[in-house]
Amino acid sequence: MAVIGQERILLMDDEPAIRDSVGEMLECLGYEVVVVREGKEAIEAYRQALEAGKPFDAVLLDLTIVGGMNGKDTIRKLLELDPKIKAVASSGYSEDLIMANHSRYGFRAVLTKPYTLKELEQALREAF
Repeated sequence: MAVIGQERILLMDDEPAIRDSVGEMLECLGYEVVVVREGKEAIEAYRQALEAGKPFDAVLLDLTIVGGMNGKDTIRKLLELDPKIKAVASSGYSEDLIMANHSRYGFRAVLTKPYTLKELEQALREAF
């Protein structure tokens, strides 16, 4: 598997096992990864990165978050901070309306859980 590059990725997921495994997959692909649990944390991390002059190159947002801000609400706020954001929607629910019409919501690609390293790489290529 070829390394894509040294881009910075913000990963949001409420499940620790997914944060760990996808974080490792992203690092394997050569990315610098920052991991958060829910939308408010994602927005704050993205804002801080912009202010520090080290913006994220892409974000990977889980659409369904238990006990926190979900991916749909998060992308709306992130688009206010950065209208050119490169975002990938992730969900275990393939019938979700956002998964079917992702570009309408500001996402450039989608990943249906569970996904492989190759599928993750492809979605990021679409986002970039």
